Amino acid sequence: MLSERSHMSKVMLPAEHQGLARFVEVSNLAKRYRPNIPAVFSNVSFTIAKGEFVCIIGHSGCGKSSILNILAGLEQPSDGVVIMDGKEIDGPGLDRGVVFQSHALLPWLTAAQNVELAVRSRHPEYSRHQVKDCAEHYIGMVGLSSALHKRPSELSGGMRQRVGIARAFSIEPKMLLMDEPFGALDALTRGLIQEELLRICAEIHQTVFMITHDVDEAILLADRLVLMSNGPEARVAEIVENPLPRSRTRETMHHEAGFYDLRNHLVDFLVRRSALVQKNIHN
Repeated sequence: MLSERSHMSKVMLPAEHQGLARFVEVSNLAKRYRPNIPAVFSNVSFTIAKGEFVCIIGHSGCGKSSILNILAGLEQPSDGVVIMDGKEIDGPGLDRGVVFQSHALLPWLTAAQNVELAVRSRHPEYSRHQVKDCAEHYIGMVGLSSALHKRPSELSGGMRQRVGIARAFSIEPKMLLMDEPFGALDALTRGLIQEELLRICAEIHQTVFMITHDVDEAILLADRLVLMSNGPEARVAEIVENPLPRSRTRETMHHEAGFYDLRNHLVDFLVRRSALVQKNIHN
């Protein structure tokens, strides 16, 4: 049954199936860093609907971060194009917020001041009080109102990452891009932030594209999962729709019908089929 669903997802994506507009269109994307060597990935195509949460999964070297950087406008593709909201992405912009593996906070500024910088970039017309209120709103949204005036060195790793997420949300991005943002956190902290992220995204209908190596994290967060074959010359091997209801939580999702089928399918892909797909490409 899962294989049928996976096949269907490659022919008709859920965004189209549900009548939703294609908000982001990635078409025939390729990236090579030097001539005369194989591309990191090529012929990568997928869509993201507005308000959809998409996770991309694959082994190191398949180009996940390069794809995210192209969506962010931080890198240029060697081939192909990315269209978001009807416009081609050709550089960074405030319509996209990025959360990296490292929080990337300015260490000499407080949590509030780090977020205020982002608010000013989005709303240069705001008064000082408006900037302050806006920053406090987003820091409160990630549950850190008590840490407004603390510098990064005074915060735990999870708290620093929350400030980074608040900063990304504060520019009111049309799309949020996340590059393994919870990879360095302990399991308990990671779980708490995952649930905060789900709650916020549901509240404001945020569109998200996220890289993860964690299968359970992907199942919890994603509406769809883009599975990449091994690199070089990596491809989109499958696009799998998450059959679990959006109301899933860490505590309940393993009780949902289809959870273990989906999990086994993803693990089998990473362990075995991602390499087979690459081998078939080169044969």
